[in-house]
Parts: sequence; structure tokens; C-alpha cells
Amino acid sequence: MRPGGRLRWAALAFGLACMLVLAVAALTAPEHLSPPQLALKNAAPPALPPLGADDRGRPLLEYALQGARVVALPSAVAGLLVMVLAVGGGLLSCVGSGKANTVIQALGEVVGALPRMLVVLVVALVVPRDARGLMPLALTWAVLAAPGAMDEAASVAQRLGGARFVEALRAHGYSGLRIFGWHVAALNLRPVVVRQGAEVTMQVVFLEIALSYLAVAEDQPSFTHADSMVSWADLLKLGYPAIVLGEPTLHALGLGLGLVGLVATFALSLGIAARAR
Repeated sequence: MRPGGRLRWAALAFGLACMLVLAVAALTAPEHLSPPQLALKNAAPPALPPLGADDRGRPLLEYALQGARVVALPSAVAGLLVMVLAVGGGLLSCVGSGKANTVIQALGEVVGALPRMLVVLVVALVVPRDARGLMPLALTWAVLAAPGAMDEAASVAQRLGGARFVEALRAHGYSGLRIFGWHVAALNLRPVVVRQGAEVTMQVVFLEIALSYLAVAEDQPSFTHADSMVSWADLLKLGYPAIVLGEPTLHALGLGLGLVGLVATFALSLGIAARAR
């Protein structure tokens, strides 16, 4: 196997392992944090395995699990939505419809001009309090990111030959499913589509952390999860005093940054795994 092939397979294995870990963490997350145990306040991982405790003696493992539950499904749905729309944009480019290409370009210019964060905040404020969660915000972010992904996929399809490529394969007797599903989508659009989906998945996770951190810092209810849940942003908030005040919460900061780095590495790994041969 060539070195590039080994790298892609290793990246794919790591990406799938991250997805499995995130899914298991989300499914096993407790509904509520454990009762405080002040005797274990800010306990380090050796004192309270495996991840230590917060400033009230509650296990940080529960923070990690609940944070995974908050982001897992919405971020995955947003990534899949962008992938589907990107594939659609690429396939429309291969049909040879000038109107479809014009609509995609116009949509991309209009949506691309919108400030994403501002739109997301407006949606967060409009959604009723009892229906608030990360899913509406994740879908909004995906819709705003989709035109760019569709435009890039259409550009790849055009470089491939677009409608001429499709007609050439039809002349060889290939079916429409094999042409569009295999040769266009799976073989040629895959690198762009998977990378765009992975990036949006990561962006939604970072969006949740940013919004939750603002809510925690201002002591306000979160837009992304119920009051009984905590976010990975709570880990960063707990760990921040370790830098500025010397509090013994460096393990919380390390855990929060580690989870952020894991998500970023996951997105990068899927992008590498999907690269064209």
C-alpha cells in the first residue's frame, strides 16, 4: 500500500473512532450532575479518577459526557445536511442547466453576505424558551454554510467536465445511478463534500461552546441546552482561573481544551481520509 493510502486509512480509522467515542459519550451521559462533595473540591484525576472534580466535588467525567450529548446529534445533522446539499449542487452542475447554476451562485452570494453569528443569535432569541436547544441553531448554521459548499462542489463538477462528462459515460452504456452516484458523487465530489461536512460539524461544536461560555460568564440561561445540562464551555470556565488566579483547576482547562482539540482533529482526519487518490 502506498504511503498516501496508509495515511488515508489511518485518518479514517481515527475519525470513525472519534465518532464512536462521541456517540457512546452522548448515549451514556447522565441527566443531572452528581450531588456536590465538598471534600473532593477541585480534586485532581488521581484523587477522583479518571478526570478529577469541579469546584464542588462533582466528577468532570459527567461534564464531558453531558457536553457530548449537547453537541453530538445537532452537529452531525448539520454536517450531513451540508453534505447532501453540496452533492446536490455538484449534480445540478453536471445536468447542464444554466438556470440551476445561476440560482446556486445567486443564493451563495446572498447567503454568504449574511453575518452568520448575527443570524444565529437572532434565531436563538426567536425560538421559544421551552423549545431552545442546539438543533435549531445548528440547522441555521448549516443552511448558511451550504451555498458555499454547493458552489465549491459545482466548481469541482465543472472541472470534471460537467454535462460533457455525463454524456461521455452515457455513451459507454453506464446507468444514471452509476454515473451520478459513483463516478460523480463518490469518486469526484467526495473530497469536497466530506471536508465541508466535517468542517461544519466542527463549527457547530465551536458555536455551542462559544454561546454557552457567554451564558456561563454572564450567569444567564443557555441557548443551546437545558439548565440541568452542562457544556464543554463549563470546563473552560472552570479551568480559566488556573491561568489568571493560580487556582487548582488546570485539569479542567486541560480537559476542555483536549475535547476541543479532539473535535478539530476529527474534522481534519475525515478531510484527509476523503482525499482523492
